[in-house]
Amino acid sequence: MNRQRVIVRTLGIATAVALAATACGPQKSGASGSPSSAASAPTAVASPSQSATDDGKAASPSASASSSTSASPSASSSQAPAVKPIMANGDESDQIRELQARLRQLKLMSVAPTGFYGSKTTAAVRTFQSGHGLPATGSVDGATWKKIEAASKKPTEDELRPPTTNEVDAPDPRCMQGRVMCISKESRTLAWMIDGKIVSTMDVRFGSENTPTREGEFKVEWKAKDWVSTIYHTPMPYSMFFSQGQAVHYSSDFAARGYAGASHGCVNVRDKAKLSSLFDQVQVGDKVVVYW
Repeated sequence: MNRQRVIVRTLGIATAVALAATACGPQKSGASGSPSSAASAPTAVASPSQSATDDGKAASPSASASSSTSASPSASSSQAPAVKPIMANGDESDQIRELQARLRQLKLMSVAPTGFYGSKTTAAVRTFQSGHGLPATGSVDGATWKKIEAASKKPTEDELRPPTTNEVDAPDPRCMQGRVMCISKESRTLAWMIDGKIVSTMDVRFGSENTPTREGEFKVEWKAKDWVSTIYHTPMPYSMFFSQGQAVHYSSDFAARGYAGASHGCVNVRDKAKLSSLFDQVQVGDKVVVYW
């Protein structure tokens, strides 16, 4: 009887892994949770609802608002109301993309606009505020936004979505030894590194809020040059699986639509030639680090 239970359990695990391994594919804008959520481990991902101590990724707007208004009703009635930010750490929008493009014009940001308000944007805004007589909060309120608009020009489409590769983020300390695919969610880049030196870089995109790409340190578990998702029936060329069903792979959807779309948890690459070269270099067992 015990032997039979072991066999059934083993078959169940193998089936789950097989399903997870084929779960990646492009998501349409506005797609909600779908069968792909089975490929995402809820305990392994960070989300905007986490605390600001998560390497610069702040709490959600609702959480930050509640913390700023935690004073008792009697105290707040005698104080001036706090200025509500219109953009803050942890937010994501097209307006933030414009903000980042304007900050880049002012030489306060070097990375390409991503639309996500992370630690780099916070630092750039704080620097601008300090130099213009504004409270250096790192968040954008109405007064800060007006001064940024006055100091810069309306960004062009190329400035909002540069055709060139995103500037690589500073490598995570875990990327400094050995052979590593070092993947930054903030700069949306993958850097292939060997013993602390960058060999090649490429743009990447990630899963949506409902099907996020896991963060942490992993290893390449297996590779497949011509893989096709058995759930979404979409091609996943040059797949390098590092966390159950999540893999680094080429995405024609990313190449066509850019950051207007998202994956179901995989790390999408839009430069097929670069990824083909990387696929030939990466070996099973090489390290993968996904971080903010």
